[in-house]
Amino acid sequence: MTIAFESLDPRYTLPQPGLSQAWLSEAISEVLVKIDAMLPRFALTFPAASADGGIYPEVGKVDWTEGFWTGMLWLAWEVTGDNKYREVAESLLDSFEERLNKRIKVDTHDLGFLYLLSCVNAWKLTGDLRARSLGLRAAELLYQRFDTTTGVIQAWGDLNDPARQGRMIIDCNLNIPLLFWAADETGNVSYREAATRHLAQAARYLVREDASTFHTYYMDIHTGQPLRGDTHQGFSDDSCWARGQAWGIYGFALGFSHTGDITQPELARRLAHYFLNRLPDDYICYWDLIFSEQDHAYRDTSAAAIAACGLAELLKHLPLTDPLRPAYNTAIGLMLRNLRTHYFAHQQDGLLREGVYNFGRNMGINEPNLWGDYFYFEALIRLSRIWTPYFC
Repeated sequence: MTIAFESLDPRYTLPQPGLSQAWLSEAISEVLVKIDAMLPRFALTFPAASADGGIYPEVGKVDWTEGFWTGMLWLAWEVTGDNKYREVAESLLDSFEERLNKRIKVDTHDLGFLYLLSCVNAWKLTGDLRARSLGLRAAELLYQRFDTTTGVIQAWGDLNDPARQGRMIIDCNLNIPLLFWAADETGNVSYREAATRHLAQAARYLVREDASTFHTYYMDIHTGQPLRGDTHQGFSDDSCWARGQAWGIYGFALGFSHTGDITQPELARRLAHYFLNRLPDDYICYWDLIFSEQDHAYRDTSAAAIAACGLAELLKHLPLTDPLRPAYNTAIGLMLRNLRTHYFAHQQDGLLREGVYNFGRNMGINEPNLWGDYFYFEALIRLSRIWTPYFC
């Protein structure tokens, strides 16, 4: 299948002022103030996936998102060196260990989001052997979700549930780095082979010919043949869910870091053009890319933050002479500038207003959400210094 390569919207080729170090420093300081305000409430537990009326409820080990809170704490520690962030992040390791011991909500591919941002980075940053062990246990659970016939990691649910078997989703692009890390740590080539095969199947079936993406895709677990694509969170099976497209940009850009496959950054580039060419005037996407200004649809600031990180990752793998590097830098700057200027959650919990969790299920609509907060912070860190991402 040939994937379309759209020309980039001329808006991104116009000269734009960059984000200065002073601007980035001020933006990071704003983030730290918000994290400090939340820290007393979430030292022993976690914010929910999305806010309710602008306030994050407290939750335990119930969702796929708890790692984003510890991820923000580790980012804050890296930026400041203040051990109050490290101490809370390390204390929450007990929760991630209990989750594994009692098998609480671990029937999911989201083990990457959970354990990369809590345990794997704790090991990388501090040499915590317990954190390393927890990360490896989570990686083994993720590997067990890999089906050798289809070549994909089952997204959710009981592996014996016929309704869920053979289902992959675009979000998994950001979870499989857990397997690449575990392969490097242990020498177990099966982890790497599973992650590489899944990434190839995602590129083959989740990406449409026009470089838009399905949210989900089903494979026949008996024959390995493709069945159909649909959506779980987008507007329709034929539309392009904005956050899914952002997961694709970031995940395929990361794919090169882990596999050396030169087709991965080029695929990320194609997805990025599709995404950027459908942004409204303030460069913050609607929750599905099918919408335009006259639809008055909700934005999804979290998708914009993920896409900014994905573009920054893509830039790492492009030659310095690539003619579109300035355009991608402009796009990142425009999105981050407008997120901070128009969508920062000054009067709410969290960092970004106007995220959308799951529109069809009436979940977290027009609210801050935890992954949007994390990736906004990550994007600022990426631009402000030389930094090794937690997904690498």
